[in-house]
Amino acid sequence: QVQLVESGGGLVQAGGSLRLSCAASGRTFSSDTMGWFRQPPGKERQFVAAIPPLSGRTYYTDSVKGRFTISRDNAKNTLYLQMSSLEPEDTAVYYCAARRSHLVGTTPDLYDDWGQGTQVTVSS
Repeated sequence: QVQLVESGGGLVQAGGSLRLSCAASGRTFSSDTMGWFRQPPGKERQFVAAIPPLSGRTYYTDSVKGRFTISRDNAKNTLYLQMSSLEPEDTAVYYCAARRSHLVGTTPDLYDDWGQGTQVTVSS
C-alpha cells in the first residue's frame, strides 16, 4: 500500500494559479501510474490527469488541456498538478491516486490508493 498526502489547495480568483503536490510513501512510487481526480460539489469523482511511471506522455481531460500540467519527481516521491487560468468550474476537492500498473487509466475504479483530498475553490 502507498500513503498519499495532497497539499497546495486553497481559494483563488478566476484566472489565477495553484500548484498541488502529492507526497507518496510506502510502495515504490516510481513503479505506479499516478493520477489526479476531482469531485465538484454534488457530483461524482472525475478524471483530471494522469502520468505513467517513467513520465513521458501525459493524459488530460479535455476541459483542462492547455491549463493544467501533471508532473512527477520520482526521486522525491512527489506528484504535482500545476493549474493555471483557473475557472469557477474547477472548484472541487482534488485527489491524487496511485495505480499499481504502468498502464494509464482514466476512471477511479482503476486506481488502488487515494489521498484524503485538498479543496480548491475558484471565485468569479
